[in-house]
Amino acid sequence: MGTRLARTARTPQTARLARIRAAVVRALSRLAPPRTVRGRRRLVRWTVAVCVLALLPATWLRLSTGGRLRTEADVPREPVAVVFGAGLWNGRPSPYLAHRLDAAARLYAAGKVRVVLVTGDNSRPSYDEPGAMRTYLTAHGVPARRIVLDYAGFDTWDSCDRARRIFGVDHAVLISQGFHIRRALALCGAAGIDAYGVGVDEPHDATWYAGGVRELLAASKAAVDVVLRPSPRFLGPHEDGVARALAAPGPAAP
Repeated sequence: MGTRLARTARTPQTARLARIRAAVVRALSRLAPPRTVRGRRRLVRWTVAVCVLALLPATWLRLSTGGRLRTEADVPREPVAVVFGAGLWNGRPSPYLAHRLDAAARLYAAGKVRVVLVTGDNSRPSYDEPGAMRTYLTAHGVPARRIVLDYAGFDTWDSCDRARRIFGVDHAVLISQGFHIRRALALCGAAGIDAYGVGVDEPHDATWYAGGVRELLAASKAAVDVVLRPSPRFLGPHEDGVARALAAPGPAAP
């Protein structure tokens, strides 16, 4: 009697598990490759179509920005360099961000730019990316009066749109790693900035390849941003920091 009751008590649970197993088997059967030649051809066509659609935004970025990529040696003189944030390690610029800032300091010292706009994340008091970028630049020879901070550069589109609408930047040199610079150029161009891009060289390590894979996904978002031109997460009032930095007394470069 006790055994019969135990079996009866387990019956609903057993039936539930059986239904789950059946659902998993059905799902796996749909993932199985087609058995017919026609089905396999259809699968190949769909796979190719998906791959082409996935690569279209990245192809657009490459084709639309090729003429705007320059080196530190041949980039034209522009009033402003825009440096995009790339994270902090223990309150200091990450290696990738430090390399971007090094390039900006070299361009300033060479007289290629007169002001550096650093744009990054300061969404919480304990994380001040633009402040850390300014500290790094001043330690590498860029006067504080020539550095302007954008505390609400939460992504590339926000940084570009705010540079134009909030800080009045219309001509600039953009500085980032090679895997990101094309997207920055396309987005800043859409925001109304006539820009050239300097791609910072990095060893092609795991971080580099991870950034490249991320850019394939980010290219689709960039295409949407160009079409829709959404308002930045935080817009705020116009700021004259860039204009004041350009007009600041003293030589533009040490």
